[in-house]
Amino acid sequence: MALNPIDETHALQIQAGTIGRKAGHAFEDTITNEINSLEYPFTPSKLGGSHVHSGDPALLLLSAIAKGEGVSVVAKAVALSTGALATSEAGKSWLHINGVAVNRCKSDLVLTLHAADGRVLTVGVSTKQCNNASPTNAQLFFTTATAFAGLLQANNISVSEKAVDALKEFCGDVGFRPSDSEGTLQGRLSDPRRFFWEEIDPTGRKEWELLFGTKQNEITRLLLQKAYLNDPFVPTYVLHKTKKAATWKTTEVAIYSVETLISLSAAYQGFVTKAYSVKKGSHKDPEGVSHLAPRFGIIQMQRGGQAQHPTQLQFNLEAGYFYKI
Repeated sequence: MALNPIDETHALQIQAGTIGRKAGHAFEDTITNEINSLEYPFTPSKLGGSHVHSGDPALLLLSAIAKGEGVSVVAKAVALSTGALATSEAGKSWLHINGVAVNRCKSDLVLTLHAADGRVLTVGVSTKQCNNASPTNAQLFFTTATAFAGLLQANNISVSEKAVDALKEFCGDVGFRPSDSEGTLQGRLSDPRRFFWEEIDPTGRKEWELLFGTKQNEITRLLLQKAYLNDPFVPTYVLHKTKKAATWKTTEVAIYSVETLISLSAAYQGFVTKAYSVKKGSHKDPEGVSHLAPRFGIIQMQRGGQAQHPTQLQFNLEAGYFYKI
């Protein structure tokens, strides 16, 4: 049986026993360890107007959240890594954080701040990290055409069956591929496993382009916050390690409230398409053949194409968006 934290202290004990078991959680683990071992009270640093900072990520995150929530002095803070907790016993049972049951959570970190004025605030943080010398795309959401349409519909954004089928063509779902019909293969120079954006059903494509144009903020919010049904700790902040750092205390991070990131993304650009050609793999494009890549704001949309999940729909944050917005 998985351990169920019955309170904050018990959750921290479980976390302490599991931190470090998964390399992918090392960034969050270091942050939680540092926040939980700080000497309090903590006076937040003055971060200025920029969202990109260099320094100790734990202290920068705590300062940014305190600033965003109007907390001048943090009397105490407790950080929990949902990844560390979920892997305590293979993540098969429910966890409890501050008395709230958690099965799956979009937030990678859950921070509880006790303000000097008596307020107690619990916020979720979604973390992204790049360990390359320069920023790369960061995966935001991984789903299927049907599930993505279902997510929109569950949040009162209407999507027609025609549009869903068009998105299945884009993803290359079985029955919606060029290879499923001899007629669509005749004279085809591009990948026979899927249709590209410019090739999908025109009516369905226009509906998606209208949705991404008119509902950009709503869809961006869903991608940033809503991965799971009944998620008790949707992220209200995003912490993004921008690139490889020489030392922990000289790490560059971008920190945004979700609302601020949505606003900046919309101001950056609306729905657009960008021309590209497939240069690698077994289905490289011939010279002169190009396709259209859909994107809106800082979000790029593509067919997953991975060996395990080739027809998944993948949403990424544009490489280096934090320098552009």
